[in-house]
Amino acid sequence: MIKIYTNGVIHTFQTSQPVIQAVVIKDGHFIDMGSNEQMLSFWSAKSDAVIDLGGKAATPGLTDTHLHLSMQAMKFIDLDVTGVTKKEVFLNKIKQRADTLDKGEWLLGAGWDENLFTDGGLPTKEELDAAAPHHPLFLTRICEHAAVVNSKALEEINYSSTLAVPESGEIVTDANGEPTGLILESAAVLFKAKIPDKSYQTWKKALRKTISTVSGYGVTSVHSNDPAYLGGLQQTYQLYQELLNEEKMGLRANLLIDYPFLEDLHTAGMYTGYGNNMLQIGAVKIFADGAFGRRTALLKEAYSDQPGQFGEAMLSQDTLYTIVKRAREMGMPVAVHTIGDQALENVLDTLDQFPASAYRDRLIHAQVINPDLVKRLATPDRIVDIQPRFLASDYPWVTERLGKARMPYAYAWKTLLDNGIICGGGSDAPVEPLNPLLGIHAAVTRKAPGETHSGWYPEQKLSMHEAFYLFTKYAAYTTNEEKLKGTISRGKLADMTVYSADPFQMKNADELVDTNIEMTIVDGDIVYRKG
Repeated sequence: MIKIYTNGVIHTFQTSQPVIQAVVIKDGHFIDMGSNEQMLSFWSAKSDAVIDLGGKAATPGLTDTHLHLSMQAMKFIDLDVTGVTKKEVFLNKIKQRADTLDKGEWLLGAGWDENLFTDGGLPTKEELDAAAPHHPLFLTRICEHAAVVNSKALEEINYSSTLAVPESGEIVTDANGEPTGLILESAAVLFKAKIPDKSYQTWKKALRKTISTVSGYGVTSVHSNDPAYLGGLQQTYQLYQELLNEEKMGLRANLLIDYPFLEDLHTAGMYTGYGNNMLQIGAVKIFADGAFGRRTALLKEAYSDQPGQFGEAMLSQDTLYTIVKRAREMGMPVAVHTIGDQALENVLDTLDQFPASAYRDRLIHAQVINPDLVKRLATPDRIVDIQPRFLASDYPWVTERLGKARMPYAYAWKTLLDNGIICGGGSDAPVEPLNPLLGIHAAVTRKAPGETHSGWYPEQKLSMHEAFYLFTKYAAYTTNEEKLKGTISRGKLADMTVYSADPFQMKNADELVDTNIEMTIVDGDIVYRKG
């Protein structure tokens, strides 16, 4: 089948034909492009369909290089408290949810952020007990590196002061040694082991809704990290196989696989690149440290607002070495969560001991760097997955965590690009909103929507093109697919995103916030159209 999309302002992100009016698509690939007159005069008699873009702007399909579709899907299953700005409202939502559950059923949810609460800090364990007296409760923070629990949940794990907590985890206690209700990092596994698994059909239904939501934001490809939530490697792959290849929902997915499932990959005969252009196995996912919110990201120098606290290494150097060694034996790259500069240094020290794989290693977040780390990242074998929207959520409180001296090298995306470092753009949803235009806005303006200042450290602002490249042509490099996607070029996959306004003609980048997605096109098919 041959389709022609005409009457657009199509930004190809290639140098030979940067802006065109029409594209011709056959068997899911671009085969020709140019002016309306050229494409229609040559192809109209051979085409099966001509679609009018109505003068709207289009780009290559947007890619989110780092998110968690499984966690996003939980919003359709569990309690979602994202954006709640009062502790009182937070507790009331817990009470309302508890009223819908059977006695003894787990009350699960995510999205709280104590930095938003205007009426006090975190609720106490006693307040959580009052809100859900008959249900074990487990609610994760927006960053996914902390959670709150109540007494019923502590009873479920048979908590005592002598309970062994996994390395780098903590059940926070008060001056009397009593749990406060806050847990950090890997301590969560103690509770998760007691939480009943969701059914296959529950997950499938929620993921189906999530994929439709993603398409509505103009996203055509995602890199998602899910096996730890979706019941392991085989079930994760099967869910996506059914939704993407059998139901043909119109989203491409590259699956990052948590390192505990490495041997499952080996047994299944899977490897990086296994699959097809709709669904592929990606890199081996590892966590090297935590996050700034609870001061668990690992820094070279102590947190400015808590002297003596440097953060947490999630793994010892020996363990990290062993994981990377096994990944390399299987011919696979790694994708490592590294927010702090010391965590990034530790990971690079390990990677330097191994030859590069056929696929690029991925350093995820890299929110604090330094000149030495910049030099070490500037190699074609390494890429950095950045999440520009973090800036809108983290400033100004992050300046207290890091101190002014470190800020010029924090969220330093311009420095990364100017030094030839390959960067992909992602949301880390549900930590941040799915909408990639919000990430692009943050990269261009260095501020949150509605703020009127000139931007946080404006020397690190990206141009509109650079910001879009993070989610298109640069994103393709993160999975070695630069010859397959990322630009609108002959022979590449026919994915496009169509906008209500042309981002490259905007007088003010704040207009991005109000820009709508008109169409999302995958394999030449319209998978989303604004109603």
